[in-house]
Amino acid sequence: MRQSNAYIIIFSIITTIVLGGLLSIASVGLAPRQKIQVEKDTKKSILGAVMEVKKTDDVLSIYEKRIESLVVNINGDVVETDESGNPLIAENVSIEKNFKKSPEDRLYPVFLFKGSSNEIEAYILPIYGSGLWDVIWGYIALDKDLNTIKGVVFDHKGETPGLGARIAERDVQSRFIGRKVYDSDGALVSVSLLKGEGNAVKLLDDHHVDGLAGATITARGVNNMLLNYLNHYQNYLRKISS
Repeated sequence: MRQSNAYIIIFSIITTIVLGGLLSIASVGLAPRQKIQVEKDTKKSILGAVMEVKKTDDVLSIYEKRIESLVVNINGDVVETDESGNPLIAENVSIEKNFKKSPEDRLYPVFLFKGSSNEIEAYILPIYGSGLWDVIWGYIALDKDLNTIKGVVFDHKGETPGLGARIAERDVQSRFIGRKVYDSDGALVSVSLLKGEGNAVKLLDDHHVDGLAGATITARGVNNMLLNYLNHYQNYLRKISS
C-alpha cells in the first residue's frame, strides 16, 4: 500500500527525534567514562616522559603518588588563580588553547616527578608546536640538574605514517635521553633532530640526535617546539636553580 507524503514526513520526524534522543542519552551516559579515559591518557603521557607505564599499571594511583603540579607564567612566577580568582590546576590548563595566545599571555604547567623519599627527580614540561600537516605536542622531562633530558614523549595529529608519525615511537624518543639542553657556556641550545637518518656518529653529540628519513619538516617542527618551549620555561628554570 502506497503511503501518503504526510505519513512519510511524520514517520521521518518521529524516527529522527527518537534516534536523536537515544544518542543524546548514550552520550550523557558515556561522558563520565570518556572523561576518565582522557584523564588517564593525559597522565599516562606525563608519566611516560620519565618511566615506562605498562597497560596493567594503575596510572591514576601512580600519578597521585609521584606527581605534584603547578602553573607558572612567562616570568617564571607561580600562578595560583585565574583571571576570575578560581584556583588554577595544572592538569586542567589546555596547552592547545594557550598556544593560540602570545607567549607572554600563556600559562605554563609544570609537573614535578617525585622519588620514593618525596624528593624531586625530574621536571616535566608540556610542549606544543606545528608539524608538516598539523599540530604536534608532547612532554620533555629534565633531570634535577635542569639540563639533562630524562625523557621525552611526542605525539601528533596528522603526520605521515612511517615518516613524520615516527616521532610517537619510543625508539625515536629514546634518542633524546641523556642529551643536554644547555651548552658548556650555560646558553640554552636545546637538542635537535639532524636532517636525515643514519648520520655519522661524530655528528651525534649532547645537542644533536639522529633525524627521521623523509620527514625533514616534521623534524624541524619538533626542533622548533623544543627550543621555543624551553625558552618559555627558562625564567622558571633559572629561579628554581638559584
